[in-house]
Amino acid sequence: MDKKDKTLEIFENAPVPKAVLSNIVPSIISMLMVLLYNLADTFFIGQTKNAYMVAAVSIATPVFLLFMAVGLLFGIGGTSLISRLFGEGKEDKAKKTSSFCFWTGLGIGVIAMVCIWIYVKPICRLVGASDDTIQYASQYLNIVAVGIPFLIVSNAFSNIIRSEGRAKTAMSGMIIGNLVNIILDPVMILGLGWNVAGAAVATVLGNAFAAVFYIIHLVSKRSILSIRIGDYQATDKIASGVLAIGVPASLNSVLMSVSNILINKVMAGYGDMAVAGLGVAMKVNMIAVMLLIGLGTGIQPLLGFCFGARNKKRYMAVLRFSLCLAFGLSMVMTVICYCFAGPLVTAFLDNADAFTYGMQFARIYILSGPVLGILFVMINAIQSTGAAIPSLILSISRQGLLYMPILFVFSHIFHTARYVALAQPVTDYLAATLSIILFIVTYRKYFVKFEAIKKE
Repeated sequence: MDKKDKTLEIFENAPVPKAVLSNIVPSIISMLMVLLYNLADTFFIGQTKNAYMVAAVSIATPVFLLFMAVGLLFGIGGTSLISRLFGEGKEDKAKKTSSFCFWTGLGIGVIAMVCIWIYVKPICRLVGASDDTIQYASQYLNIVAVGIPFLIVSNAFSNIIRSEGRAKTAMSGMIIGNLVNIILDPVMILGLGWNVAGAAVATVLGNAFAAVFYIIHLVSKRSILSIRIGDYQATDKIASGVLAIGVPASLNSVLMSVSNILINKVMAGYGDMAVAGLGVAMKVNMIAVMLLIGLGTGIQPLLGFCFGARNKKRYMAVLRFSLCLAFGLSMVMTVICYCFAGPLVTAFLDNADAFTYGMQFARIYILSGPVLGILFVMINAIQSTGAAIPSLILSISRQGLLYMPILFVFSHIFHTARYVALAQPVTDYLAATLSIILFIVTYRKYFVKFEAIKKE
């Protein structure tokens, strides 16, 4: 059995529960490693007993997320197109798509790195740094900028490699990168006393190790994909195919960064301790969010392959199983994060005011838990079909068209920080409802319409 047959075997013939679990388990483990890395950064910075450093890293995080969004643009867009191409039997075009994603992403990363070095302080002011936090935030961003090309490549190919049925390889790269980061955090932050700079250096090295791991795999004989410059091609609907799904997916991350900047600015009105508490609450909420994102992204290549092969029965069987699994996991994680909010926040903050804010915000944010699994599965189901308009509508709605007006209204109606924080759970319930409506529209347009044409 050759490389291509193995991919077909997993995606096409394995029993649905086995096919889903073999794809989502590595993806969830990858997300857990991302979560541990995020928690480790905040935890070890917190051990410096300097809440301003915690606030500075929270302030700098949205900028970091912007460039993760570029990785997702090529990662989600590339995965959606490549998995459909494999379903259609177009292996050569899949290789050209993979090379396009690698070299274009790398080029954008280098440009971004230079721009941050030139404009670091204005950028920090823009995202909400105060006189007390700007020194730490600019120091962190200056160093993290070095790793942006690696960040984009690693984020893109941790997704794209799953499209060739290599979920475990994708997971391994994430584990290696995040383990490097987690191990180096205490050494550089506390052992060497580099504080915020130590967290930044550990982040750069973690992303570099992950990117190199993926590159080694992609140039080996084990991979069906390619990053050869000779295979680079943007024409023949490759660039447009990647961007059609990649832009909406990355817009969601961009808008998440913008919304984080806005909520940081709103919370800054209540003081730096409110900003620190919010940053930690978001980390606690990420425990549930990352697991459910892992489940959603894990099934996308499988759904994309089924869609490309026009296997409606298997597509719906995968979707139904995934939705049941997502809802069950959502409920479990909601209970865990709500009940253990206190101990989790204490691990990062010992300032009494910051802890109070962190505890309140953590319990408010996890109110979204019951619907997050459904939301992330639906997002990936829509993306798997290549439906650009529904993907775009959903992406700009959750953290943009829905969240920003709700945040604006809440911040003007309420004058207590915890009530302002309710804007996020309210948004998530509306977004989950919208995702179901958009999926029904997408399903009827792409699958039902296709069957009608086939009968004619």
